[in-house]
Parts: sequence; structure tokens; C-alpha cells
Amino acid sequence: MALIRETNEQYYVGTETVIATGAVNEVLSAFTFNTTLSLGSTGSWDPTVNEYALNNFKIYESATGLSGSWTEYILSYALSTTLVGPNVNSIITLTGGNVISTYVKVELKDTELYYNYGGYSYVTLDDIVNNFLVAYVGEGKLIPHVKRTDVMFHAKRGLQEFSYDTLKSVKCQELTIPDNLSVVIPQDYVNYVKCSWIDNLGIQHIIYPTMLTTDPTDIPIQDNDGIPAQDNFGDNVDGSSITEQRWDDANMTQISGWTGMMNTSANSLWWGRNYIGSRYGLDPSLTQTNGWFTINEREHKLSFSSNLKGLIITFEYISDGLAYDNDTRVPKMAEEAMYMHIVYSILAGRSGVQEYVVQRYKRDRRAALRNAKIRLSNIKLDEIVRITRNKSKWIKH
Repeated sequence: MALIRETNEQYYVGTETVIATGAVNEVLSAFTFNTTLSLGSTGSWDPTVNEYALNNFKIYESATGLSGSWTEYILSYALSTTLVGPNVNSIITLTGGNVISTYVKVELKDTELYYNYGGYSYVTLDDIVNNFLVAYVGEGKLIPHVKRTDVMFHAKRGLQEFSYDTLKSVKCQELTIPDNLSVVIPQDYVNYVKCSWIDNLGIQHIIYPTMLTTDPTDIPIQDNDGIPAQDNFGDNVDGSSITEQRWDDANMTQISGWTGMMNTSANSLWWGRNYIGSRYGLDPSLTQTNGWFTINEREHKLSFSSNLKGLIITFEYISDGLAYDNDTRVPKMAEEAMYMHIVYSILAGRSGVQEYVVQRYKRDRRAALRNAKIRLSNIKLDEIVRITRNKSKWIKH
């Protein structure tokens, strides 16, 4: 169970300042950031090498320590780590030397700093595994022995399953729809949540998936008899999709029924004619002007209707929580649910465990997961009251 060990300077500003004596190969005091300092390579202390951009921190020096007096430290240094209990401290050795009584400041890059904000509300997957081995595994305990790799496997599987419908695992990309009306699906994409275009006020307008068209997965070129043509290797030769091209060129007003005109006369010849989602026999799923999108499985892209060209969109999607190191965190409100999932998974996969024991922990897992969902739903009574108070509003005619 980790305690807060970062100072206010480390947490809010992402810096830690020490005073160096100027000794040869001076070892600075261990830096206790929650984020472990790392270099792109052993020689990436040098700002002139390409790997320098991969460092997650920079070093500055100053003779006075006053604002505006800091300059970047460009001499050589070495980085090492030491384990203090469950925490990792970073140690910097100034092999290039420095001025006596110089202030030395280590500063995290913005991306690392932003990730650190609010980090106390999470527990890492490694901590979950370590805590589980201490609390549930051993002589006289529920699980006499288990391999750490098995615990890690079930922890990762639990994180994946919880990410789909319990944890706050929704990510959001802001994108611009190019002229080809397609954007690449994110690398860690599992399923979509919502897609919206953003107007000049920054307000979201939901873009709905459509069943009006489709993106073919195979587009073989055919001869006059309808037989697909093959290349020299015996594989079908693919062409371009006529379906997608016609959809790209489609006039969206002929689908939604919106004309952009203020003429609402029922006697107008154009009113209500030849529009799929028009006034008479309208389909509510079509009578909107926000546009549509499809998921192109052939190109692994999102394809959009032509009226969305050039607009800014936000694409919200679900990941599985394992794509990147920064993802492998569990909200503390769901920590107990993770333990119960690991216990149940291990017991259910072992022979010789009595069924009533397995069922007991299956129920415990379900109850812990339900509690986690309630906690993470973040329902606030004041917000509910504010919304429901409108029900008593009088509407005057």
C-alpha cells in the first residue's frame, strides 16, 4: 500500500532541485518521482543525438537558483536506479562536472507530468500482483502456492475484461476528416463508443453508424463472364470499390431530407419527394444532418459521409488497458474486484478444488465487480437533484 512520497514541487511542477558540490563524478541525491527517470540510450544525455528526444526528463543548472537563471546541463551524466521497498529511486551521476554550489534541477517532460497528475487514485498492475501474493498465497492461506506468472496472467485478463464495461478505459482522439473521407482506426482500438463532429462553439454533434451502405471486404476484378481475375501468383486481383465511391459522391440531402432552404410550403414540388428520410414516411434514424460513418474492415479505417469532409471530429473508443505501460493501472475503487477475479480464476482452473469453494468466490467476484461499477459510475446526488428538478417546472402556453 503506497504512501505519497512526492513533494508539492515534484507533483505540481514536475521538478526536483538539489545543490551539487562540484565533486568529480558527483552522485546527486536519489530522485523520488513517482515516474522513473529514463534515457533513450546510454548516450542520450547529449542534446545533439536523436535519442535525446526519447528521454523523459531534462537537467538544468543555475548558480543562484532564481527564476530565469536556469540553463540546460549539456555535459555527460549517467542514470541508474535503486529499489527502496516497493519504490524505485533514480540516481544521477554528473560525470561531466559542474560549477561548485550550483543548483541542479531535474524536470519531467509535460507528457510524464500530465500522466502523474491524479496518479494516487490508481494502483499499478505490479502492485496488484505483489499484494495478492502477500495476502492470498502461502501456507495456511486459501492458495498454498501459485506461480507469479499465473497471477500476472489472470491480472491482465481481469484488466482486459474490466476495461470493456467497468473501468474508465474510454479514450478519445480529435481528428480532421481528410478529402478521402477516411481516418485510420487507432492502434489500441477494441470497439467504438461514440463519434461526433465539433462545431464552431466546440459542441459535439453525434455521428451515427449507418446501414444504408457498406464497405466490401473483397473487391475482385471480373471478366465478362463474371469470373474473378487472378494475378501471376493465383490470387484474385482487387479493384476499387464502386459502392464506396458512390457513397462518397452521394448528395446527403437526398438521404436526410434536409435542403437548407426555408421554404416550408407543402405545395412545393421538391418538398417530400425522392428523399429517403423526408417528410412523409420518415425514418427517424435518417432524418438528421450530422452525417454517418462506417467501419471499413478492408482498410481498417473509419469512413464518413461526404458532408463531413474537413470537419473536426472526436472519436471515443475502448481499449483493453494493456496496450501501453501507462494503461496498466487499476482504479483503487476496483482493486478488491481485481483480487476477487484473480482468486476465482485460479481456483476455477485447478483440479481438486471443491465446487462450493469455486462458487463462493464466483459470487464474491460478482459482488466486488458490482460495487466497483457503482463506485466508478461517479453518481452524485446533487447532480441528480439538479436534473430532476426540471420535472416540476411549469410550462406556460
